[in-house]
Amino acid sequence: MYTYRTEGVCSRVINIEMDGDTVKEVDFEGGCNGNLKAISRLISGKTVDEVAGILEGMTCGSRLTSCPDQLVKGLREASEASQNS
Repeated sequence: MYTYRTEGVCSRVINIEMDGDTVKEVDFEGGCNGNLKAISRLISGKTVDEVAGILEGMTCGSRLTSCPDQLVKGLREASEASQNS
């Protein structure tokens, strides 16, 4: 399990479980509970590139990032960390 600490959004932490480059499970701490649970289910089984193609660069209100955008950053870090282990 990889823990990504978010920046600039309501969720504080995203716990990420990967199977190679494929998302196995993600769990957000904080943020909009229902929406983030839905995102977690929708991306399960997708590759980091597939998720990035959909969610990367999304903003939230006047913020330059969002929980989905932070998720992509976390997935990339988790994938890189698993390749380096």
